[in-house]
Amino acid sequence: MEKYDVKKARKALYTAPTKAFKVVEVPELQYLAVEGKGDPNTSAVYGQAVEALYGTAYALKFASKNDLGRDFVVAPMEGLWRADDPSVFLTRRKEEWKWTMLIGQPDWIDKDMVVAAVKKAGSKKANPALAKLRLRTINEGTCVQILHIGSYDSETPTLEKLHDHYLPHNNLTFNGDHHEIYLSDARRTAPAKLKTILRQPVKPAKR
Repeated sequence: MEKYDVKKARKALYTAPTKAFKVVEVPELQYLAVEGKGDPNTSAVYGQAVEALYGTAYALKFASKNDLGRDFVVAPMEGLWRADDPSVFLTRRKEEWKWTMLIGQPDWIDKDMVVAAVKKAGSKKANPALAKLRLRTINEGTCVQILHIGSYDSETPTLEKLHDHYLPHNNLTFNGDHHEIYLSDARRTAPAKLKTILRQPVKPAKR
């Protein structure tokens, strides 16, 4: 049985240069999603959200393999980040961050399968975040992205280049939440070697 791997099937979306911003067209994709707010380093709600996503994602993987004969590699964790005041991302005031944590799903996964997977994950360990978990579609369209290597807290210079130079110089503006794709496992990777794709949906700026 050949495993579906979104990183290979949609390679252009899961790769990026480290020195320059790359324009990509992102189609409508579906994800497991949990929303929340607060510092991801200290918030219990954030930890519960991540645990709920992984527990459900693996339950779906095994259900798909056993019931449908279609296996897949669990996709990397991703996050959409927003705030009432966008400057808090540059100043790293994390307690004011709002987030939607995501794990991408193959297009054959449906809501009924997710409901069953959530129930299975909950039977193994109670987790309040499971009640918030949803299957949702996201259509980002035109985006720019870059690969950041290093700790999450060292992203600020790259984000400043995006906000203050690349977007205005290319007559572009924001068209959705800041999106991060975590290609490394932070539990097993030194902070200096973490690989994260930073993505920003964009649209033409008004002149």
